[in-house]
Amino acid sequence: MKKNIRMFSKILMFGSFASIILAGFGYLYQDIWLASTQWLLVAAVLALFGVYAKLES
Repeated sequence: MKKNIRMFSKILMFGSFASIILAGFGYLYQDIWLASTQWLLVAAVLALFGVYAKLES
């Protein structure tokens, strides 16, 4: 069970990193599906849930 939570935490943190990359791309070139500020909000939420999942394991 704890191994699944650790993997889920890593997936959430990777999603957060990917959202930051998409925000940067949207800022420099063209928005992809969401605006850059919205991607940063998604990144913050994913990171918070990733840290919470890490603390639970």
